[in-house]
Amino acid sequence: MAHNLGTNPATRRPLLMSDLRNHAPGLKRPQFQRIRAVEALLDRGFPYSRKLNAHISCVNALAFSSLDGRFLASGGDDLSIHLWDLHEEQVCTPCCSFRGPRRNIFVLSFSANNRFLFSGGADEIVLKFDASQLERPLTSQPARSPRNIFPEHEGSIRGIAPHPVQDEIFITGSEDGRLILRDGRTVPGVRARAQDTIQLTSEVTGVQFHPRMEHVFATSDGNGRVCLRDMRMGFGPLAHRTQNGVVQIYNTKISRRSALHLSNPETSSISFNQQGTQLGVTMLNYFPTIYALIDPDPVAVCSAANLPDGTPIPPGQRTYANACTMKHGSFGGPGLDTDALYVAGSDDFRAYVWALPPPARLAAQRTILSHAEWEAGAHVGVVAFAESPTAPRCVPAQLHTPRARLGGHASIVNTVLVHPRMLLAATAGVEAGIVLHGAVDSLLGGMAATSTQMRELGEEWVPDLGEEGAERWVDEQTETIELFDDLLQRERQADVFVLRRWRGDGDATADSSDSDSDSDSDSGSEGEDEEGESDSDAVEQNVEMEEADEQDAG
Repeated sequence: MAHNLGTNPATRRPLLMSDLRNHAPGLKRPQFQRIRAVEALLDRGFPYSRKLNAHISCVNALAFSSLDGRFLASGGDDLSIHLWDLHEEQVCTPCCSFRGPRRNIFVLSFSANNRFLFSGGADEIVLKFDASQLERPLTSQPARSPRNIFPEHEGSIRGIAPHPVQDEIFITGSEDGRLILRDGRTVPGVRARAQDTIQLTSEVTGVQFHPRMEHVFATSDGNGRVCLRDMRMGFGPLAHRTQNGVVQIYNTKISRRSALHLSNPETSSISFNQQGTQLGVTMLNYFPTIYALIDPDPVAVCSAANLPDGTPIPPGQRTYANACTMKHGSFGGPGLDTDALYVAGSDDFRAYVWALPPPARLAAQRTILSHAEWEAGAHVGVVAFAESPTAPRCVPAQLHTPRARLGGHASIVNTVLVHPRMLLAATAGVEAGIVLHGAVDSLLGGMAATSTQMRELGEEWVPDLGEEGAERWVDEQTETIELFDDLLQRERQADVFVLRRWRGDGDATADSSDSDSDSDSDSGSEGEDEEGESDSDAVEQNVEMEEADEQDAG
């Protein structure tokens, strides 16, 4: 039974693959006493919490500052960006605020050395704020305006990837399908050059730099594709590019015996672990999926069929789901040299924390079946990954039991981050309040045990008016929570094999569209080249952009 490690031979570039293997030989030998102490605390699963109230509507984006995670940035639908200093003895109010976004904020990112804070969202622009003096007391200062504005996109900003070393370099991704390489040292107001742009055939849903290799980055898009790319091959003059920089395409298409076709779930976000050895992908109407860096097939799928104690979810009780809103998952390993946790928000008003077994154990639990073996076996209820209808099937390790479920919310949780140093996690979503979760109750001036009571879907929301600032957003929150309750009632039973059909012949793929029908005539298709990237129309667009650049230079 052979493992399927095949990708298009053209994507296997010896130079880059040798670089990747040097960075993924296996994790460093752990310091066992430290790990035991941390895991003993994490076994209880962040049972304490407290809220931060400054926003007055949905909080879509969170970001810890680079290096030590001293600052937490938050932004959302109220167009405010707040910074919270986690070194304060009692964190109650933002230490600083930024202004400038004109519509909902979707993404926040700190530069490598915290010189800048980037924001992007529905207003189609990227803002760069000066964050170089955050250590100074800022509570008495007015909200800061952006230092630079980057307006070249023509769709909502879904990803901002700061370079892992250089503060001035970052990549932005948008629903216009463009990836733009930025250099903040260029003259403000000068539009992006064609050689700094990659045009995809679908909207960009995520972009992240590799944490250790500064020329490598990953992208996800609305067609469900997740790719590893090399800047040296993706940007620059068109004649010097190769496959839009793609060096690895991850297999995101799924198969089950009860469906005659494959499904390609939409990707919501992507995230590297701190070692750069794994990539986590959140998928709409499916589960978070973990990939090893240089393997196209996934190694694990994170679900929640069981409670943290290992017992099955009681009948009728809600558990992890992602059918509504944009989720952002991430890795974590607070205070450790490796990330052993993956976290993601859920439609059931919780956040989930999964403990990731060592890579060797995950590989041993994964099964690769030939197409004939798949067809001959029963495999009832099993979902496998496949490149095509007749390709081998990969059944990843199934992580059915989360380490913890984080409460404290009354509606959908979209974003979860684990602090890089403290035994702390931050969650946010449809509610205006941010929830900080601690493994011990003494963090940040003290925390209380998180209530295990959860609001049922459709149940009236009763705000805690004792929370500081809560009265500012009660009316708007009531309306928003009722709206998302209604959306969940209609969408929580969605079947990804109905909504996201995939049909292809050879290396060509078809872009699926939402459908309530199971017929083959309900979705259009979009041609691609053999690497799964831009078609001739996109190439022509790049040529036109370069010609325009030449005219501008003249």
